[in-house]
Amino acid sequence: MKTVKTDYLARVEGEGGVRIRFRGDQVRDVQVRIFEPPRLFEAFVRGRSYAEVPDITARICGICPVAYQMSSCAAIEDALGIRLAPEIGELRRLLYCGEWIESHALHVFMLHAPDFLGYPDAIAMAREHREIVLAGLAIKKAGNAIIRAIGGREIHPINPRVGGFHSLPPRSALVELIPELESAHQAAMQALQWLGRLNYPDYEGDYEFVAVDGGDRYPFIGTGLISNRGLNISARDYDAHFEESQVPHSNALHSRLRARGAYVCGPLARFNLHFDKLSEGVREAARRLNLTPPCYNPFKSIIVRGLEIAFALEEAIGLIRRYHDNGDAFIAPPSAASTSTGYGVSEAPRGMLYHRYRVDSAGLIRDAKIVPPTSQNLASIEHDLARVAPRMISLTHAEATRLAEQTVRNYDPCISCATHFLQLTIER
Repeated sequence: MKTVKTDYLARVEGEGGVRIRFRGDQVRDVQVRIFEPPRLFEAFVRGRSYAEVPDITARICGICPVAYQMSSCAAIEDALGIRLAPEIGELRRLLYCGEWIESHALHVFMLHAPDFLGYPDAIAMAREHREIVLAGLAIKKAGNAIIRAIGGREIHPINPRVGGFHSLPPRSALVELIPELESAHQAAMQALQWLGRLNYPDYEGDYEFVAVDGGDRYPFIGTGLISNRGLNISARDYDAHFEESQVPHSNALHSRLRARGAYVCGPLARFNLHFDKLSEGVREAARRLNLTPPCYNPFKSIIVRGLEIAFALEEAIGLIRRYHDNGDAFIAPPSAASTSTGYGVSEAPRGMLYHRYRVDSAGLIRDAKIVPPTSQNLASIEHDLARVAPRMISLTHAEATRLAEQTVRNYDPCISCATHFLQLTIER
């Protein structure tokens, strides 16, 4: 029996570990052990006014606060019967573009690319790839600028509210962002060529991909869910098709489809289910990289994130050009006659995010359920590690750790968000 151990997974948000046990050449067991304590946000919002929820849930993640705000707003608006003006929906889509841009740029250029080039981190990578790191920082800055202009600040925006926004940003403040966004788009398209030249492990999984149904648009916020294996449901039917369970080795719940088990959400799911809704320029860039759906190699999710950066920048520029600031920023809810339940789904950069709230006639939250993308992907992460693990038998501890970390980072897990990560232990 041999045990190989490292203390923590680097370059993810949160703390946890992985234990892989071998008997001979056979993998006996794989456990993604998340030991970060639960953060109890579902309990925090109970008894609070529905108007407070977007500001509270934004604190779940400092990288993806918009996703939590938008899903919570959508669910509460569903409960209260609020129907947004199209202009508010478009401004929310623009805010979401900013989050995709900054979050994907952080992951692609700072957290994941070093894995493919053999560097311990982006600082070391910058010594030989300075221009690509600087391009990544510029792209992230452009995404942050969108969030700041609409949300009031880059981290935990304060302008979104149930029913719309506290105020509409001046059109001039958004239009002046266009040159920076165009420059970032050019950098993103050039970076795609660089990403295409990375060395990708020869690996494919057998996945059910789940994503928000965005209608005729690439999804940010929606009202339903679809998969490549026939799932087609409204958000309010989520609990009938998905279930969460506690596993002994993790403080984070695992989410599964009741009928079929593990599934994958995130960029690869969106790409495979909604490729035809990307812009023609982004689709052509994907074809030049020989990346078209279906793609079952999770290591290539870094390319898909690069494609989604380019798409979100294009989308943001178009939304700004069509934007006018002469409408209403907010729609007041009708008077609540009784307790009602609302449901919301949206696409965080890491994947589908589900919120459910029960709101009483006084406007207080009586029950809440929040299912983040990492919880939904944990079972598939363990499956990938089990299939990659045989390659680790002949590797040194350092090499095995790098492969395990790279496999986990394909999903860009946010472990802090998943608890309601990499200590590597290999036992032979």
